[in-house]
Amino acid sequence: MMLRPRDSHDQRHLEARLDITPEPVQLRWVHDVFGNNVAYARFGGRAQELTFLSTLRLEHACQEPADIEACLEDYARVYPFSYDPDEMADLLRSVERHYPDPSHQLDHWARSFLRTDGPTDTLAMLTAMNRRIRRQFTYQVRQEAGIQPPAVTLRLGTGTCRDFAVLMMEAVRCLGLAARFVSGYIYVPSRDRPGTPDRHHGGGNTHAWMQVYLPGAGWVEFDPTNNIVGNRDLIRVAVVRDPNHAVPLSGSWTGAAADCLGMEVSIRVTSDDSQP
Repeated sequence: MMLRPRDSHDQRHLEARLDITPEPVQLRWVHDVFGNNVAYARFGGRAQELTFLSTLRLEHACQEPADIEACLEDYARVYPFSYDPDEMADLLRSVERHYPDPSHQLDHWARSFLRTDGPTDTLAMLTAMNRRIRRQFTYQVRQEAGIQPPAVTLRLGTGTCRDFAVLMMEAVRCLGLAARFVSGYIYVPSRDRPGTPDRHHGGGNTHAWMQVYLPGAGWVEFDPTNNIVGNRDLIRVAVVRDPNHAVPLSGSWTGAAADCLGMEVSIRVTSDDSQP
């Protein structure tokens, strides 16, 4: 299970509880290779139903685009730039592309965000890419497992939040920047909140977005499904270089094929405005 958010300076656990029915004979927690919280449960008997209830309370500090801009190293403000050699040794696997692009469709799309009339502002380029996906692609819900290849997302112009996250992640990697996939939850604010003209997609289920490593600012969140730059309304659970490493719930069971009646997922994120 990858249900518990990462504890960090911008999201801090206040309470966390995991109730499982039937009660497992063993429940253990580990940190995976990426530092994510992973729980393993083992069961010892028969049951009619299997349920997981994860209840969390977090303190969340919002990072806005202006905060990111203020932290950027001067040399990274204009693209292209080179990562520090000491950092590049650890960033290399996050720069590598994971999906084939034989006709270079993704390369051409990514490079369309580079200015031809002057220097390319790094953050402005990434923000424009994030915004274009939100405005020009159609969000759809797809229950089937797996990720749509970026070239297919480009051709169809539709996809899920995980498809859009992978599209931008691979496009950023085309430009030689380090990028990671993020799985987590999203808070859907009311329409009357200032600065939120459109209702967020992805509420009620797990959500996906991506991060780009920018010197000085570190790993910066970009949610192309909702055109969010920074971590506003986003709660990180798992950060990985390949989306296949961020499966919220996986496992096996023994029984007849007809015994499987399906699976239901419901996630509810609320804001406690009474806290200072």
